[in-house]
Amino acid sequence: VQLQAFGGGLVQPGGSLRLSCTIPERTFSIGTMAWFRQAPGKEREFVAAIRWSGTTIAYGGSVKGRATVSRDNVKRTGYLQLISLKPEDTAVYYCAAAKSMPIHSYMSHEDPYDYWGQGTQVTVSS
Repeated sequence: VQLQAFGGGLVQPGGSLRLSCTIPERTFSIGTMAWFRQAPGKEREFVAAIRWSGTTIAYGGSVKGRATVSRDNVKRTGYLQLISLKPEDTAVYYCAAAKSMPIHSYMSHEDPYDYWGQGTQVTVSS
C-alpha cells in the first residue's frame, strides 16, 4: 500500500504550510497516522501522530507548539500543519500509517507503522 503525501515546497522562515497524506480506499482499517522527517545527514525524527479516532495526539519536541496534526475520516486523509517555520525544519517529511493503536508513549516509534509514504520535501529558506 503506497501512501501519497502532498504539500511540500519552499517556504520562507516564519511561514506556514500544510502537508496531507491520503490512504487509498479499501486497503486497511487505519489505527494511527504519523509524520516523521529526515534532514540531510540526520536520522529520521518523529514529528506528530494521531489516533484515527482522534482521541490521542502526540508531538515531537522540536515542533511542539508549532504543529497541528488532524485527519478527515471520510477522505481517509491526514494533515500536518506547521507554523513559524525555521530553516531547521528543512527535511523530507514522511507520513506513515498503522493498523494498530500504540500507546501514547510508543506513537513516536517507527515500529508500529505498517505503511509509509514516499516523502515530500520541505525547504525553509529566504
